[in-house]
Amino acid sequence: MIVVVDGDAQRREISETILAKLRFAVAPFASAEQAISAMRGLLPGAVVAHEEAAAEIRQHLASDRSGRTIPLLAVTPDLATPDALVEALRRLLRA
Repeated sequence: MIVVVDGDAQRREISETILAKLRFAVAPFASAEQAISAMRGLLPGAVVAHEEAAAEIRQHLASDRSGRTIPLLAVTPDLATPDALVEALRRLLRA
């Protein structure tokens, strides 16, 4: 499962659609706070967050005592195209 976090509904929907077409289960959230709260019960394989939310989520993931490493992709303007987003996620998951 990939957690998607973006306050902009249109961008969130685009990311969700791209990931769903790649056959990922997706859990979309409008804010970092919502995602962090939900991740306590989820076991995401990665987090894709718009750059505003990424720092807050990164801080939470660093303090998570579960011992798991959850990859985080901060979506920046250079990842605005579907192809760029997919390639960045592939690199993240391979690392």
